[in-house]
Amino acid sequence: MATGSEKLDQIVERLKGTADPKRRYEYVLWLAKKLQPLPEEFRNDAFKVKGCVSQVYVVGQLVDGKLHWQGDSDAAITKGLLALLIEGLEGLDPAAAADIDPGFLSETGLQASLTPSRANGFLNILKMMQAQASALAAG
Repeated sequence: MATGSEKLDQIVERLKGTADPKRRYEYVLWLAKKLQPLPEEFRNDAFKVKGCVSQVYVVGQLVDGKLHWQGDSDAAITKGLLALLIEGLEGLDPAAAADIDPGFLSETGLQASLTPSRANGFLNILKMMQAQASALAAG
């Protein structure tokens, strides 16, 4: 299943090829560590992901027609899932980001290791990023 994002496809392939759930978690935590710190001015309700147990913020900006993302979470795994989406949706045009089918999540094998609230949070982060992408496209 191609997502419409080459980067996201690569991440999905990497996770799919990992049989050990612990290794998948380590990869997600590694992604979390690579995430740039989020400037304080973005830590407000406008950028807060609703429906997440932990505090999650995500900010999309349009530069020369391409999306650039920033974000943060106070929970390590959630931050890793956010980082996965940020890396996967970085540099896309808004229409491509808005069209990504959340079905790719089941292909990663992460769902089996995530609590239902985390899996739901992951979807909520994606939905918020897609909503921001659509809003940025509309100008």
